[in-house]
Amino acid sequence: MDGRQHRRAGRTVAAVGILLGLGTGAAGCSGSGAAAEDVKGGGDPVTALHRAAGALRDAGSSKASTSMEMATGGTRVTIRGKGVYDYRHRLGRLTVMLPEDPAGTPEHRPITELLAPGALFMKNRGAGVPADKWVRVDTATLSDGNLVTGGATDPYAAAEVLRGTRQAAFVGWTEIAGTPVRHYRGTADLGRAARYASARNKAALAAAAKGFAAARVPFDAYLDDQGRIRKLRQRFSFVNGHEKTSVAVASTLLLYAFGTPVDVRLPAPEDIYAGRIAEDASRDGA
Repeated sequence: MDGRQHRRAGRTVAAVGILLGLGTGAAGCSGSGAAAEDVKGGGDPVTALHRAAGALRDAGSSKASTSMEMATGGTRVTIRGKGVYDYRHRLGRLTVMLPEDPAGTPEHRPITELLAPGALFMKNRGAGVPADKWVRVDTATLSDGNLVTGGATDPYAAAEVLRGTRQAAFVGWTEIAGTPVRHYRGTADLGRAARYASARNKAALAAAAKGFAAARVPFDAYLDDQGRIRKLRQRFSFVNGHEKTSVAVASTLLLYAFGTPVDVRLPAPEDIYAGRIAEDASRDGA
């Protein structure tokens, strides 16, 4: 692949994570929820995973690191983020770094994202948005439920996907940053997750169940002895609405420093951009 193709592919995938329209046509999944017992005290894996979101809420808050890998047309791009999240109020702040171009030059300044119930706010969005303005997106209108749109998965929404776990198995014990964790592997159904999600996430997860190419989400989850997620890797698949190509997305969350103070202030109405948002400028073929 020549440099021009690399630039187009990289920019297209970056656009996928930043408000590119996603395709529809979800397929449901089925299966039993029974799995092996963890004889060392973890209990039934499916039950432990169903409770993981509640354990985060009990923890109150944490720091978060995110990684979103997108593969399309033989090109793989990774978008990384870092920030904090308040699980009780469903408020978070992430700094998201888009990929460099093939020459090693950043294509975009870091994007600041504020996560709130029903909304995603982005600053440094580009595409004609003034630098001092925020873009607000109603997450219930997104066909992926904001699981991939912002280039980072909302940590509490990701945990609530686990409420849709149908099958899971205890893989074994390991460590994450020195903390002993139980490793579980399984699949979740987005439709089921939407039914059992908190009121603030029901609409978004229901949209995701319809918007992805498959409602079945394979995952690897790592829970500490309090049932809190320390690491979660989920794999999504959707159709690029512009190019009708299949895009595979692997989202990884690392959660740590539980109890970290979180102060997220949402933008005032006058700071939100009300104009038309152009499609990503990088789609001009330059």
